[in-house]
Amino acid sequence: MRVELADELERLEDEGRTGVLRVGDGEFHLADGAIASATCSRTTGLDRLVVEAGVASAEDWERAGTGDPGPLLGRPLLETLALLAVFDAAYFLLPTPVVPEFRAAPAHWLSAVCTIRPRALVRECARRGDPDSGPWPAELVDRAAVVPVRRIRRRRVLLTGGQAEVLAAADNRRSVTGIARDLGRTAYGCLEAVRDLTMAGLIEPPVGAPASAAGPPAADPATGAEPPLRRRVRNATPVPDGDEWEPVDRELLTRLRAALEDLA
Repeated sequence: MRVELADELERLEDEGRTGVLRVGDGEFHLADGAIASATCSRTTGLDRLVVEAGVASAEDWERAGTGDPGPLLGRPLLETLALLAVFDAAYFLLPTPVVPEFRAAPAHWLSAVCTIRPRALVRECARRGDPDSGPWPAELVDRAAVVPVRRIRRRRVLLTGGQAEVLAAADNRRSVTGIARDLGRTAYGCLEAVRDLTMAGLIEPPVGAPASAAGPPAADPATGAEPPLRRRVRNATPVPDGDEWEPVDRELLTRLRAALEDLA
């Protein structure tokens, strides 16, 4: 019987379970009901993120995976990257229409630095908007090549550093997932950049994308100037404020959003 993944995660949270929840092409590691780690074949692994960020060498990470994290646990950026990896994987896994399977297991070693309550995770993923909206549905993240537009009409476009990096990496061959891994960035961050670049007319929309969802923004009718490319705020479930959040949730998500601005 299929169970919604968000409901299953919240049930395991309420029961304080420790172990691994397998779902589709990924898994969540829980410790006392909180999420310590998450992986998905469509996203960049934490091992790649920490190496690219200079937090650890590949040898350090391999040693940590065998149960000897050593000084790695004391490096502050590790927590931030672990948070990014969990939210990145969850964005793609939560809509997965499969039956989740839980098995009890010892707590993941990352539980010492990464603790995310499932309800906070679900709220943040909802804030990011519908994974299937826009010119690049999330289901295409590892299926469609990112193709730059061959001829661009002359106009002024302002790119963020992340958008410029993704545009330079678009080579008619790699998918969003491939670009994210090669750059050592999150798949969600690269997907957002590809969506923005497609809307700006710099990346070709994937086959089957709605015509209304792709193409450059309209020029200002008064001045003829075209607006700079900006990070969009999607129509999504608003993030609650006030007492509805536990203090730890606010703190974690504040750090997450700051890290996304820097690393996505």
